[in-house]
Amino acid sequence: MDATQLLDTASEAARAVGPRLREAFRSRPPVATKRDFHDPVTEHDRAAEETIRAVITARWPGSAIVGEEGGVTGSGELRWYVDPIDGTANFAAGLPFFCVSIAAAVAGELVAGVVYDPVREDEFTASTLGAWCNGTPIRSKGATQDREAMLLSSYPTPMDLALDGERALHRYGRFLESFSAVRRPGSAALKLAHVAAGWADVAYGTRSHPWDVAAGALLVRQAGGVYVGDPLEEGDYLAHVGGFDLRGSALAEVTPWEGS
Repeated sequence: MDATQLLDTASEAARAVGPRLREAFRSRPPVATKRDFHDPVTEHDRAAEETIRAVITARWPGSAIVGEEGGVTGSGELRWYVDPIDGTANFAAGLPFFCVSIAAAVAGELVAGVVYDPVREDEFTASTLGAWCNGTPIRSKGATQDREAMLLSSYPTPMDLALDGERALHRYGRFLESFSAVRRPGSAALKLAHVAAGWADVAYGTRSHPWDVAAGALLVRQAGGVYVGDPLEEGDYLAHVGGFDLRGSALAEVTPWEGS
């Protein structure tokens, strides 16, 4: 399967929902919840995923689609990972940090991905050939140590606090002390895209799903950064720009992975 063709489909599908999301943005749509009140969903999440699924199915009938809202459909070695709105809480409230994330994997290997920011019209794309933002090649480079670095992280989440209590707060305190700046922007995929572009230096989160991070992980790796872990399995994620000293970072003590 040609990675460029898969990337074209991912881009087409992501852009297909852009007008709807821009029109609905800052309309304060009704919000329902899934796991708990920290996990919102709107009618636009569901409608956008339906549109994305329709585009993918029309271009690649018979492939598997793993979506945040619709679960798994289809089967085969070609699998699509779809988050129609990553950062739903931001979208619903009117905060402009959310995106559409779509990735394609063949036989368990990521080969194409798009992270599309419909507010800024920034389209981050990656394939086996490289990584781009709006068609311009990007390089994941920036700070080499914590004291110079911008960390994007939603840690600790309410779940982290429930499980780890004071230890989670202590870890967050270490982040605040060690990094030049820590921000909680609220979209894993877009955080990873910003690391890929070198607009931030490190991204870290817990209990992510493949639809959250698959496209962003490919972006980071293809831009020359480092993504630690398997983005196609549920779990924690960590990414940083190329040349960053993870072994010497405060993050080294809160992750189970080898530093790079």
